[in-house]
Amino acid sequence: MSDEDGPGVTTGETTGSPVPVAGEPVPQDEPGTSDVPDLDDLPGGARAALEAVLMVVQHPVEEIQLAAALDVTVGQVTELLAGLVADYDDAARGFELRRVAGGWRIYSRAEFSPVLERFVLDGQTSKLSQAALETLAIVAYRQPVSRARVSAVRGVNVDAVMRTLVTRGLVEDAGNDPETGATLYRTTQMFLHKLGLTSLDSLPALAPFLPEVDALDDFPAGV
Repeated sequence: MSDEDGPGVTTGETTGSPVPVAGEPVPQDEPGTSDVPDLDDLPGGARAALEAVLMVVQHPVEEIQLAAALDVTVGQVTELLAGLVADYDDAARGFELRRVAGGWRIYSRAEFSPVLERFVLDGQTSKLSQAALETLAIVAYRQPVSRARVSAVRGVNVDAVMRTLVTRGLVEDAGNDPETGATLYRTTQMFLHKLGLTSLDSLPALAPFLPEVDALDDFPAGV
């Protein structure tokens, strides 16, 4: 540095890059830059990256989560998802991409269930008991509902069965009844996931299967 350069100024000749003058802001990295490679540089681009994410998720994932993972817009993810759904259907693949419980996940196709049961379950299926299924159905259609009300509908004590459903993650606490203080129960996202439903509105109507369903309304709300 020479006296002509003036005080507090360095030329940066030894480093090959400019050195900021005292008092001036330090240059920052470009926003959004990271060690993650650009999707365009990956084999298959954003579409293949989206498939890779969907292959490892254990629960349905929302569009906004997928967009964040790929660093693209929700609109772009929605377009990519629609393309994957169409491609899998057109190619008659053994799996399909479905929207379930508010998110997306890859599932095996229903027509291959017998094959999967033989391969995965091998006759050791862990199923809910008839009592648990009946209790779960009442909770699903009457939620939020107390154990006492479910017991009244079934005609037997359901405390043990309700504990089983809670342990399985199919039923959860939904607060307390404002009049009686009794604990109320409702179905969970896991319930929707297991049944392959988008929402409770997708539950089938009871009338064709249980004509006497009106009897459920015979019990007072506080039971």
